[in-house]
Amino acid sequence: MEVVHARCAGMDISKKDAKVCVRIAGAGRRKTTETVTTWGSMTSQILTLREHLVDQQVTCVVMEATSDYWKPFYYLLEDAGFEVMLVNARHVKTLPGRKTDVADATWLAQLGAHGLVRGSFVPPEPIRQLRDLTRTRAAITRERGREVQRLEKLLEDAGIKLSAVASDILGVSGRAMLEALIGGDRDPAALADLARRRLRSKIPQLTEALNGRFTEHHAFLARVHLDLIDRHTAAINMLTERIEVMMEPFHSSSPGCSTWCRQRWRV
Repeated sequence: MEVVHARCAGMDISKKDAKVCVRIAGAGRRKTTETVTTWGSMTSQILTLREHLVDQQVTCVVMEATSDYWKPFYYLLEDAGFEVMLVNARHVKTLPGRKTDVADATWLAQLGAHGLVRGSFVPPEPIRQLRDLTRTRAAITRERGREVQRLEKLLEDAGIKLSAVASDILGVSGRAMLEALIGGDRDPAALADLARRRLRSKIPQLTEALNGRFTEHHAFLARVHLDLIDRHTAAINMLTERIEVMMEPFHSSSPGCSTWCRQRWRV
């Protein structure tokens, strides 16, 4: 079988270490060698592994891993100029010959040497960073939504039906009423009078909705929920600003993709 990469490494990566097989194809009377070693997953250990692969003149690295344990290995080897292929373990498992972790690394090296595997798509670093930011923002946005739901349940427990009248209990009017409630004001009419703009036309309904049994206990918990919501909102705003900065090079290099980028990353 044709050898595509004369010097190839196979890596089977776990949380604490990686089994690495360096395969050097034979030439003439020299036999093919396959040397398996184990390396730790700390950055300093991966850098030492990288030096070892450079010394062995390895040109291609094929790796598989569970979870995200592949990332430190992939990024550090990629930085050194290696051709790195992250393969799907399920695809490789369809091929015979895998028994132990060591055999896995050897098998990956053999597959890579003969060009029998195709690497999964790993975006370039700027896209990876942008994706990290958007995913983090999405996660925090979901958590903020859950916190708002907890606040609404608390108000229901207190008999405060603000959400039945105001579409957004955290808008200017709703927030003012909540702050007044937390501050000790329990007069429904006075609370309803804090309404602004269109909501002022619903003062009678608001007066009725704000007539409940809001206690000091509810005030304490409402304060906790509002503070958490505010922190989530601040984090979301910070992430959005950072995403805008990260996207600027894409806007500058390809002005036509600006709209697509905004839709894709929800900016």
